[in-house]
Amino acid sequence: MKKKMIVIGAGAAGMMTAIQASDRYDVTIIEKNEKPGRKLYITGKGRCNVTNASDEETFLKNVVSNPRFLYSAIYSYNQEAVMKDFNKWGIDLKLERGNRVFPVSDRSSDIIKALQNQLAKRKIKVIYNTSVRKLIYEPYVSENLKDKYMYQVKGVELSGEGRLLAADVIVLATGGLSYPSTGSTGDGLKLIRKMGIETSEPRPALVPLETVDRCVADMMGLSLKNVSVKITAKKENYPALKKDKVIFEDFGEMLFTHFGVSGPLCLSASSYISSFVYDKKNRVIPNIKPTIKLDMEIDLKPALTEEELDKRVLRDFEEFHNKDFQNSLSKLLPRIMIPVVVERSYIKPDKKVNEITVEERKRLIRTLKHFKLSINGMRGFDEAIISGGGISVKEINPQNMELKKVKNLRVAGEIIDCDALTGGFNLQIAWCIGYMAAD
Repeated sequence: MKKKMIVIGAGAAGMMTAIQASDRYDVTIIEKNEKPGRKLYITGKGRCNVTNASDEETFLKNVVSNPRFLYSAIYSYNQEAVMKDFNKWGIDLKLERGNRVFPVSDRSSDIIKALQNQLAKRKIKVIYNTSVRKLIYEPYVSENLKDKYMYQVKGVELSGEGRLLAADVIVLATGGLSYPSTGSTGDGLKLIRKMGIETSEPRPALVPLETVDRCVADMMGLSLKNVSVKITAKKENYPALKKDKVIFEDFGEMLFTHFGVSGPLCLSASSYISSFVYDKKNRVIPNIKPTIKLDMEIDLKPALTEEELDKRVLRDFEEFHNKDFQNSLSKLLPRIMIPVVVERSYIKPDKKVNEITVEERKRLIRTLKHFKLSINGMRGFDEAIISGGGISVKEINPQNMELKKVKNLRVAGEIIDCDALTGGFNLQIAWCIGYMAAD
């Protein structure tokens, strides 16, 4: 007779855990929503970036928090294995820029249906519209001096009538706090709080950034490609630092908004910023928005050195030598950005190009290579693709995701303090951790 497993949460990690465990366990999923995969449905802008077809080493380099914890998981159930399973489950996949993997249909609903079909095929029971009020557990009596469990779980108490369900193994896959409208409201952390498990407050990650600069609103909607971004924490703003610290530096795309900046580069940067401002040296009061003072520097022409860019500008100036300065930058910059660059270069907009001095031209070059913004915040959980923080990886056995202090209680997905950059890496974390939790 099979042992009984209860999986709390029918998201990506929860469904994968149930599917992979069904050969060994009689599995029941408890889901607070009326259907599974609510957050999966909106991932990848509704297209579902299933995974990233890079190798394991590249995957680990894209994990922001605790990549070493995932070593066993990614080598046990890597990207190729995930793609093979979804192919086997009837999903045709395609590869896009940056090794991003999507369903050919471009519909996240197809991924959810494939998972649902597997649940049905494997006779996995799903109880919808039901929350877990509390875990049923008791002190652990050791039969082996090597065991260091403090508690062991026996079952769960459901909301409503308070019905009890017994289980041999329970898996918490309740998610983090991002997009709370999908049901991610930190329930899992509340369930384990009394057990003395080390956790950190969830924090927004992969989220747009806010700036103090009024010029961003003037450029709202402008998308920049092939730019590089560097974000620095100055010692004067963060006394715990011994010197200025570069938090993030990369090359790619970004977007100006009415409140600041977004797009792939800035979303990735936000995860490193989040990790920095919430770390032990810069810990903020839980649930209080941290004060952020960071310098952002954009290189608008990273493919060119300052000398090469100067030659390029000179060629344009020769072509437009009789025009006003403000009308000489159309080949160099997007139209909406020109007034901002003109203002920042401190060159009069109506000054004739043939009258611009060498020093003024150098100021223009510096503006283009070092376009500066001041970051003063991040958007909240409502706009965060994922959340960081959660259960400390030190509390978890990476071989089967069991909590070291609680026998037969396992965790999977975003509830764990482990997050990655955009590009399919976070869903890969969910799949491979779910695979391990199914052991």
